[in-house]
Amino acid sequence: MREVILHPGEDEYWIAECPSLPGCLTQGKTKEEALENIREAIRGYIAALEEDGIEVPEEHFTSMIVAV
Repeated sequence: MREVILHPGEDEYWIAECPSLPGCLTQGKTKEEALENIREAIRGYIAALEEDGIEVPEEHFTSMIVAV
């Protein structure tokens, strides 16, 4: 399981990123498409790390909503 942040982009696309995997982000025309794309990106990211013998970073759930 990985934490994913989903937010609207400037071009009416949805941006999805996985904070525990630096640089792992993607987009989609809909929230659902962005989520499917980030699942694929996470799988590919982890596979590439494992293939290169690099340790896969652990997940760290630390999300908060802050009122301002």
